[in-house]
Formats: sequence, structure tokens, C-alpha cells
Amino acid sequence: MRMFQNLCGADKTYCNLYDGGWVKPSSGAYIEILSPVDGSLVGRVPAMSREDVDRAVANSKETLQSWAEAPIYERAQVFYRAADLLEEHAEEIGHVLTMEIAKDKKSAVYEVQRTADFLRYTADAGKGIAGEAISGDNFPGGSKNKISYVSRVPLGTVLAISPFNYPINLSVSKIAPALIGGNTVLLKPATQGSISALYLARVMQEAGLPRGVLNTITGRGSEIGDYIVTHPGVNFINFTGSTEVGRHISKLSAMVPLMLELGGKDAAIVLPDADMDFTADNIISGAYAYSGQRCTAVKRILAQDDVADQLVPRLLSRIVKLQVGDPRDNAVIVPLINTKAADFVMSLIDDAVAKGATVLTGGTRNGDLIQPTLIDHVTTDMRLAWEEPFGPVLPILRVKDMQDAIDIANHSEYGLQSSVFTNNIHDAFFVAGQLEVGTVQINSKTERGPDHFPFLGVKASGMGTQGVKYAIEAMTRPKAVVFNLDMKSH
Repeated sequence: MRMFQNLCGADKTYCNLYDGGWVKPSSGAYIEILSPVDGSLVGRVPAMSREDVDRAVANSKETLQSWAEAPIYERAQVFYRAADLLEEHAEEIGHVLTMEIAKDKKSAVYEVQRTADFLRYTADAGKGIAGEAISGDNFPGGSKNKISYVSRVPLGTVLAISPFNYPINLSVSKIAPALIGGNTVLLKPATQGSISALYLARVMQEAGLPRGVLNTITGRGSEIGDYIVTHPGVNFINFTGSTEVGRHISKLSAMVPLMLELGGKDAAIVLPDADMDFTADNIISGAYAYSGQRCTAVKRILAQDDVADQLVPRLLSRIVKLQVGDPRDNAVIVPLINTKAADFVMSLIDDAVAKGATVLTGGTRNGDLIQPTLIDHVTTDMRLAWEEPFGPVLPILRVKDMQDAIDIANHSEYGLQSSVFTNNIHDAFFVAGQLEVGTVQINSKTERGPDHFPFLGVKASGMGTQGVKYAIEAMTRPKAVVFNLDMKSH
């Protein structure tokens, strides 16, 4: 069964989920989504107007109370059914992902399956949400005659803005904790990735999510983005995307609470006693999977000269084995999401070469497909040392010693993750303690997950903490009801 068969009329034309049904844009305008793989038409999504946004927000308010009052176990049942549907349609949705964002077939299907696991875990975690009773006599001068019952209540309407690179998983990482906490959700996916996100919305609808609890909004951020994030009906904004856009949203949002997952310049610090083959395997996987289009991709190596000399041949021998080309054939190195992205990556390479860096392999492009690139002798006056490429290019910065590596890693505006490779546990924890990042991976590539781990960035890499339990807490608030048991004075 095709998930969207005959739902929106014309073939490859999609509608938005609104009030439990599928609606066309009031303006009649659509955006064509072309495949980065071969330029073919993946589909047309509605270009929603401000009036469409107003209707979606109003609808989310109409259903908020009934959803907030629904027993948590009933909300959880919707998640279990949605997880089953995702697994049932993993191949179909995975194909959409592959064509829409050029993600290799194996990773695309895995993203869908991982999302099913996320839904089940969130359902289980939600059933563990519990209130607490606090006796008044715990505090000096207090009395047993006062008891505070503290529960968690929803914030209201959550605006979930998901990115192009994980349009299924990173939509659910926002939607599921919000919904299990009793909120309603407006899902605004990235334009490239919106068709995949609409498939997710279809799954949630089929799983029995009540009408209006989840509405979708498609359209270009340049046209309706500012209007949505400043809408008075939005009570929480959960955004994943570039630091530039994240900063813009934070300036506009005023008193509305935020969760921001932004860019990174994740460093792999390799100490002299590291297992070099193991390290090379991790760095290659971390740097080049999905052409490096991940915030947690390894984006620079920091190592002393002798360590770099040992690493380089190991890295090169692995890079030449990477499959390059069509994601339908499970290529790891695939076309970047668009020409603008490819142009930016090439500008970083060109700047590094002009300033004396050495391209050991790659550095060329065919359309928007950039060959896996390894660049040695990158120095701190080069843009590639500091800017996030979001592409398959990995710079090696040669450092004086361990402290120099720490200092360079911390000098970045970003603070998402870093890795340290060593067999010395004392050095591992010393470096980890010094790094200004949300997560330090010891003897592993930088990566997201498991999804119940806390995931966060500092500095320009984000605000707030993700991970199932943490996200539920962020999108709910404590509410205290105080019982005054001594009635003699009344």
C-alpha cells in the first residue's frame, strides 16, 4: 500500500495535514521538490500562506485541552501503532528519503527503523511521568499542614522545525516528546525534506492521532518562517538547523522558550598512544557518512606531527574504498543537498589550498557531487579550520601537544561534540574535562545517540538538552497545587 495514494489528487502533489485531513494551500501555490540524485521531480508541496498558518495554529489550540486531558497510556498507544506502521512502510519511506535528500538506501531505511524505536521508547518514558508530593515541614518554619502536589503540564502549542538531513528522525525527536507531554504540535519541515516529513505525518494520522493534535506547515522559510516563529499562538520552538538561522530565531522569539540544535565543528583529538587503525576506522565513518552532512560529523583532526604521519596513510587507504555516486546503490559519498552547499564546500577547499594546505585526495566535484577530500597541513588562518563545511572534506591540523589541541578545539565558536582517541584513561578524562562541548566521545567518532542519551551543544551549537527524558521535561512545566490542611483558622 502506498501511504499517500489518492490523498491529494494529482500524482506527486502533496497536501498538508490539518484538522485530521489533507488540505491544499489556499493560494493554490506549490513548491517543486527536485531530487539531488538525478534532478527528477520528487513531488510538489503546498506553499502555505500566513492565513494557512493562522488556521493551523488556531486548530492546534482547539484540540489542546482534550489532548492534554487524555490519559498518558492512550497517547502512548498511538506511538506504538505509529512505530509499527513505520516499520511496515520502512522501504517505501526510505525510498522517498533517498530521492528527496540523496541519503543512501541503507541509511534511509535505518532512519525510519530508528525512528520507530524512538517512538516506542518515548511512549514508555511518558508512562513514567509522575508527580510528587512535598511536605511543608521539610523546610525550616514549615508545617506538616501544608503539602504541595507537583505535576507536569504541557506548555501548549510546540513549533517543531526539522532539518533536511534527518527529516523523519529529527521530526519525531521533537514531535514525540511534545505530544507525550500533552502538547499539540505544528511541524514545519525544511523545504527539501518536507515530502518525507509529510509521510511521517501520514503515519501519525493512520496510527490514530486525534485531529488537530499534529498539523503540518510547508513553505519556504524566507516567506513564512519569521511569521511562524513570532506567532502569538506558539508556546515553544524546537529547531534544528544552521547556527545562522538559530541565532535569528532566538532574536525574534522574545519570551518564548527555545530548544536549538545548531552547527558544529567537531574535533577528533588523536593522542600518540591511540590505536591508529581503530582511530582511522572511526574517523572515516564519522567524517564521510552521508557526505558529512551531519552536525555531528567529524570535521577536523587535531594531532601532533608523528601521529598525523601515522594516520594519513591509514586514512587514505580507507577513503579510496568509499563508494561514491548514486545513493540508490548505497553510495556513501552522494550529491550534496544543492548547488549552494557544494559551492560553499569548494570555497573552503580553495581557500585552504591558496593558503598552503595540501590536498591528499579529492578536492574535485562533478556537479553537486564532491569527491571525499582529505587536506593536510591546514592552519588556523584558513577558513576550513573554523567553518563547518557540511560536506565530505576533512582537514588535518598539526598541533604541538595535547594542550595545543585542546586550545584549538575550544577556540571554535561551536561546542557540539569532540572525540579523544587514547589508551590512557587519565589523559582521556583530562581532555574531556577541558573541552567546551556538550558531549565528549572517548575512543569513538562523534555521533548522536543512543536517543535516550542527553544531546546538547554549547556556545553557537545550541540551547537546551535533547534526548527523550530531557526533551519531555523541556516541553512540559511543573505545576504546584498546595493543600492547606489546617482549617482551624478559617
